[in-house]
Amino acid sequence: MCGVVGIFGTSDVNLRLYDALTMLQHRGQDAAGIMTCHRGRIHQRKDEGLVRDVFQARHMERLPGRMGIGHVRYPTAGSHGPALAQPFYVNSPYGICLAHNGNLTNAAELTEHLFLSDLRHVNTDSDSEILLNVFAHELQLQGRVRPTPDDVFAAIRRLHRRCRGAYAVVGMIANYGLFAFRDPFGIRPLVYGSRSTPAGREWMVASESVALDVLGFELEGDVAPGEALYVDPEGRLHRMQCADDPKLYPCIFEFVYFARPDSIIDDIAVYKCRLRMGEKLAEKIRRTWPDHDIDVVIPVPDTSRTCAQAMAERLGLKYREGFIKNRYIGRTFIMPGQKLRRKSVRQKLNPIPLEFRGKNVLLVDDSIVRGTTSREIIQMARDAGARRVYMASAAPPVRFPNVYGIDMPAARELIAHGHSEEEVAAAIGADRLIYQDLADLIAAAREGNPRVDGFECSVFTGEYVTGDVDEQYLSRLAAQRGEEASAGRALLCEVVGLHNAEVEE
Repeated sequence: MCGVVGIFGTSDVNLRLYDALTMLQHRGQDAAGIMTCHRGRIHQRKDEGLVRDVFQARHMERLPGRMGIGHVRYPTAGSHGPALAQPFYVNSPYGICLAHNGNLTNAAELTEHLFLSDLRHVNTDSDSEILLNVFAHELQLQGRVRPTPDDVFAAIRRLHRRCRGAYAVVGMIANYGLFAFRDPFGIRPLVYGSRSTPAGREWMVASESVALDVLGFELEGDVAPGEALYVDPEGRLHRMQCADDPKLYPCIFEFVYFARPDSIIDDIAVYKCRLRMGEKLAEKIRRTWPDHDIDVVIPVPDTSRTCAQAMAERLGLKYREGFIKNRYIGRTFIMPGQKLRRKSVRQKLNPIPLEFRGKNVLLVDDSIVRGTTSREIIQMARDAGARRVYMASAAPPVRFPNVYGIDMPAARELIAHGHSEEEVAAAIGADRLIYQDLADLIAAAREGNPRVDGFECSVFTGEYVTGDVDEQYLSRLAAQRGEEASAGRALLCEVVGLHNAEVEE
């Protein structure tokens, strides 16, 4: 999962891009980058690390321009390293920059076609660079000295016919404008807004509305599935639907975990959606466990707080903050390597024994993916004196790989894959495990926007909306992930002076 932002302003946008990226930092902690355009020249700064570490005052001074794009990276497809930091740039035609959130499912096919037919070189294994080259090739086919909005839209229309998967894109063409587009299923979020200044109107595109809020932009709406936006050199916004048969199927995991609660995505308020998740989960407990002996509801910070509050209120139970979070430790879900993940949980969360001692505790988390974190947290609750520890998940069992931009591509890594709920409960050490029903999760999200055609729920169902993912594809992806994991463990061993066998998976 990544975060993208693009701004077309009436003055330098570098500091605003920085501020926007800090608001999107939760979407990726691996790398960050900004590119701006000033008098036809592209200026860039990108590197591995958090936004605050990548950009210092001296870097910001070297990023002039009234137009720019930014990116925070969460590693999915492709290897690690500074070369994978976005945005990417190609000089032909015109000079084009692009940043991308999502994952292409036909990246291998596109890479081969780009080399053999389009005669374009792709320098990394990032599918974002593939997207950039496909767009650049299609735009070059227009053959104009100065591209028009119709030329940009025609290029995006052909890109939609070539590319499959999830992609929310922002980009700019040197001297000519800012563009943005979204895949025909709208799997990954993309919103846009504007604000008036004495010098004229400014435009902004971002992964989440919270980035617009902080910078004083008024949310205009979402970039629709298959739609493209283009802001020309005079600051005029152009919009066009560029897909043949668009459908809105946003990733439901955005509402469960990734998006900030103060964001609005596809007209659905994330906070209200999570409240409804908690209410529906409470109703399931009432329905299936009417004689429960729960004493207190405690969230696993931070994303499950809203859900846990709603559960406690609906069940008439006490809600307590039982874990204190160290805010200087990154998200454990994003960290590479199980050993690092286990170690970080103890560093990240510390229990308050008074809230656990002698009580039957219901822990609430947004989801259970690998189970490693859940197992550690349940043990922490027991160590703090809990009599019984129950676990509730705001999401259904995660049993299938995600191929659209979430780092869970191998089914064998998912604790619920091939296992019953009782088996998962035993594996994580819970006295009882309550999962959200998928129908309830969908209802909680759809209530915010009944016009949604459906939700991308493949991690729960194994059904992929793009229709091009089969067992052969998943096996190939799992094998690729295994190779990357082995390389990562070898590097870790080299750094810390251990043998591979001594590093836990």
